[in-house]
Amino acid sequence: MARPVTLVTFVLPVALRHWAGESTEIRVFAVADREGGQPTLGSALDTLRRVHPSLEQRLRDDYGGIRRHITMFVCGENALHLGGLDCALPPAAEIFVLPALSRRQETTG
Repeated sequence: MARPVTLVTFVLPVALRHWAGESTEIRVFAVADREGGQPTLGSALDTLRRVHPSLEQRLRDDYGGIRRHITMFVCGENALHLGGLDCALPPAAEIFVLPALSRRQETTG
């Protein structure tokens, strides 16, 4: 029996398109790590590393986790609330990648 595979689409913000050949979207196959398993966000990022290694380095930290200044939404839900890298991906999943927004503290005085 073969491991399940699904085609997923990473939708990139302008700030990250440089490392993806200026593409707005990158499609990759996510492959389950075992027979009967489901493809995950982590497996999609593993494939992305082979296709666009410079982009993947900007999405994951040195330990393989999602960088703290990056948020990923899988089918409209924050991936961190769905299990992070272990988040199961449905067929034709869209993964929106967003840089975290921070608010600058203003000082008075």
